Amino acid sequence: MNSNFVTTSIRPRTPQGNFSNTPFEDFKNPATIQKMEAALAKVKSELGREYELIVGGKRFKTEGKIRSHNPARPAEIVGVHQKAVAEHAEHAMGAALKAYESWSRTSVADRVSLLLNAAEIIRQRHFEFCAWLTFEVGKNWAEADADVGETLDFLEFYAREALRLDAATTPIQMPGEHNELLYIPLGVGAVIPPWNFPFAIMAGMTSAAIVCGNTVVLKPSSDSPTIAAKFVEVLIEAGMPDGVVNFCPGSGATFGNAIVEHPKTRFIAFTGSKAVGLDIHERAAKTRKGQIWIKRTILEMGGKDSILVCADADFDAAVNGVVASAFGFSGQKCSACSRAIIEAPIYAKFVERVA
Repeated sequence: MNSNFVTTSIRPRTPQGNFSNTPFEDFKNPATIQKMEAALAKVKSELGREYELIVGGKRFKTEGKIRSHNPARPAEIVGVHQKAVAEHAEHAMGAALKAYESWSRTSVADRVSLLLNAAEIIRQRHFEFCAWLTFEVGKNWAEADADVGETLDFLEFYAREALRLDAATTPIQMPGEHNELLYIPLGVGAVIPPWNFPFAIMAGMTSAAIVCGNTVVLKPSSDSPTIAAKFVEVLIEAGMPDGVVNFCPGSGATFGNAIVEHPKTRFIAFTGSKAVGLDIHERAAKTRKGQIWIKRTILEMGGKDSILVCADADFDAAVNGVVASAFGFSGQKCSACSRAIIEAPIYAKFVERVA
């Protein structure tokens, strides 16, 4: 790739050390509690703001609106958003395709720097993003902290993975041959995240796409568009060129279907229900007029996750782990424990303790 093909405003940054998960905050610490309470007060003062669609770097409003409500206080509006509909799909696709021409040829180092710059901005405002998650989807402090931490983990991990893939070489070089292995971007991707991890999954699917040189049409959940708007603001602050990520809240049945079916869409990354995932899979499988490629789908849907507990396990730790996994965030996670498979000698005692 020619690193001089485009000039970006991205501040150069390289990964520091090996990847490690972001540590959890200690909310038993009075200083940590004070930081969280200050962040909640700051975010509360910003509730109700109206956010615009961002397509190709341009911001505009639509006639229809999406109002994000605080689930703990439904009368409290967290943010007012524009409602993209089917006719906006062509505009968003055009902007993403235009940006792809240069972003796909931007150096891997610059694309990695964008993710690391974004991670640093989020790290500095960690508690503020926790507060947005508390207001918009009702996460308690620990759950919100884990969501923000996972967001940082995705940005840091994918940055390192992009560098690793860029350095890949062919495993075999035969005498008289010169072989090269290059990973190239696909094109424009539709990113459709869920409401229950509106920061981590949304940012993870988006950052994985753009660090590889793709561009994105981002359609967040209508229940949690504000945290997605905040993430796009971070990417812009981190130096993202116009059109690399296009922020388009809207109805899945109108805008979502239109972007999934668009002949120029190369891949769809979705997390959500089985029913919607299967519908996306079916729509993406149908070849549309003008479509050249077979669309790829990455569909994370519902699961029936199990925890296996053997008789010689740490009994107390296993009980606490099952309860936390099953009922943390009211069990509203695709990773929540749905089944505990217990070895016979401890079964009755384990069921009693869990209950």
